[in-house]
Amino acid sequence: MVRPDYQGGSLINLMSSVLAAYGAEASGYPLLRSLAPDRLERAKAVVLLVVDGLGYEYLARRHSGSRLARGLHGRITSTFPSTTTTAITTFLTGLAPQQHALTGWNTYFKEIGCIATVLPFRPRFGGSSLKASGIQPNALFGHTPVFDRLPVASYVVSPEKIVHSDFNVAYAGRAIRVGYREVAGMFERIGDVIRQNAARKYIYAYYPDIDAAAHEHGIHAPAVARLFEGLDDAFTRFVTAVAGTGTLVIVTADHGHIESGPGKLLDLADHPVLANTLVMPLCGERRVAYCYVRPQARADFERYVDTALAPYALAFKSEELVAEAYYGLGAPHPRLRERIGDYTLIMKRDYAIQDRLLGETPRMQMGVHGGVSEAEMFVPLVVVEC
Repeated sequence: MVRPDYQGGSLINLMSSVLAAYGAEASGYPLLRSLAPDRLERAKAVVLLVVDGLGYEYLARRHSGSRLARGLHGRITSTFPSTTTTAITTFLTGLAPQQHALTGWNTYFKEIGCIATVLPFRPRFGGSSLKASGIQPNALFGHTPVFDRLPVASYVVSPEKIVHSDFNVAYAGRAIRVGYREVAGMFERIGDVIRQNAARKYIYAYYPDIDAAAHEHGIHAPAVARLFEGLDDAFTRFVTAVAGTGTLVIVTADHGHIESGPGKLLDLADHPVLANTLVMPLCGERRVAYCYVRPQARADFERYVDTALAPYALAFKSEELVAEAYYGLGAPHPRLRERIGDYTLIMKRDYAIQDRLLGETPRMQMGVHGGVSEAEMFVPLVVVEC
């Protein structure tokens, strides 16, 4: 099991370094030890490109000859869980999960009495967005975006279909939002921002396609390789195009992927004894599931996991994971504990678990993430000076 290295080797430490480079107050976490602060401080523009799902192992082993791999500066750890909702919130707030408390794709929000999918900002059961029901993202999340703490112009470059989503609007703050349609367009928009003036600036960019293809086909599928090659070609052209501008480009990811599939997916419906111990649906992720257990059924829950689920999962009291610094360091968010349930199931090897609501048809995923394997937890740190 790989734990996040919040002492200087994780995504939160990268964000501490970014904030420090602009003279902004960080969030109590050390700087990233593998990236010298002066490299950020002397840059006219810093570009942080997050490639969703691009694990360190995948880049270093499958595409070792790529332009991105040539810029590898090492590996760092994701957050816990190693998933988009949690890690992207760290990029956008400069807070670890311990402080931002967005703990997975499906998160229980006691304050609105709802399990919600955070990024689409909808109830898990679907329907209209929470905002359409009168729930304002800023009021529910309550975080200050990184961009509002920086004393320079900042930009969010994201796919057109999500750049103005409720989540992105809330976390972009006063940054200028720029949409794009394809990978070449992403780098063109970044280049336009770099060249528009000589003032210092910070650019955050997000590319989701590798993650989407890995979920559908598996991380080692040819479809994923083709997407990576297109990304790498576009990156190569971009680095050439912005040469001499004093730009520092950092490429990393929110998490990696492992291969899974139908034979590795546990369905809660096949485990009625376990299901009967729960007072709510599973929350979190397929690889890290939060279990809200009836107080009188805790012994039954523990017994079932220790026997019937022993080949597939480990159960931890969720409070223990907080105490052991899986989510971060320091004082936790006041709602963290209610968002991680009584117990956390961490799936072994390449197993995943799901349940389903009435009317819900879960989607099969050939690639999964969220867990604590090396492939999921380690992400690349690519650094290129232009």
